[in-house]
Amino acid sequence: MKTDDNPWWAWRQRWDQQQEVYLPYREQRFDVMLDVAAQSLPADAVVVDLCCGLGSLTERALPRLPTARLIAVDLDPVLLRLGRETIGDADGRVQWLQADLTAADWTTRLPVERVDAVLSTTALHYLPAEDLVRLYRQLHQLINPGGIVLNGDHMAYPARLPTFRALAETTGSRWYDQAMAAPGAENFGDWWRAVADQPGMAELMAEREQLFAWRARREASAEYLLQRAALEEAGFREVDTVWQHLDNRVLLARRGND
Repeated sequence: MKTDDNPWWAWRQRWDQQQEVYLPYREQRFDVMLDVAAQSLPADAVVVDLCCGLGSLTERALPRLPTARLIAVDLDPVLLRLGRETIGDADGRVQWLQADLTAADWTTRLPVERVDAVLSTTALHYLPAEDLVRLYRQLHQLINPGGIVLNGDHMAYPARLPTFRALAETTGSRWYDQAMAAPGAENFGDWWRAVADQPGMAELMAEREQLFAWRARREASAEYLLQRAALEEAGFREVDTVWQHLDNRVLLARRGND
């Protein structure tokens, strides 16, 4: 995987640093998700890293799930390129797949018919409510009996809890301001502007802009109550939070053994 002469790894490191501007407990959240996965899944599990980006979760899952097979799925051509150039196929354990979760037939692009788990981090909040509900129904059909979904993301408190919402917002703003005050700190926009300026990236950036144009036309909804209700409606037998810091949560859903 990592080698000193691979320049792509510097971009991974910068990605991790800018993500921690928004997620000071990011590594703890990864640890919790992988602890649950390691305890819940068979040794030869097939695991989907959904909205994988450049594979931050996949990278950490490889040593924690040492005999599992990972399918890293995302729409973003830039981040998928970074994942392929750094993690690669990990001796045949990782397969990268470009797919659009807003397309009704995206699961047909997977190389398998069923999987044991679907894990996702800091991504599904982009989906509008109708797409999220449909996605969870698809995941229930995709996952083997007894399998799990783990979603680590910011999931807003409901509107009836304005004090809780305000606490999450003000705490997040304070973390952001403190992190950005550090020398050399960059945020999400800074990172993307720097990548876009790299030679040879123009075509991939143009493709990315076109693929994600829908975000500007749709209103995303990531409230906790919606996430939980959508998973329960999809048929998952057990759904609840396994880790939380304010509105930063890990939501676990388990399919019944049928």
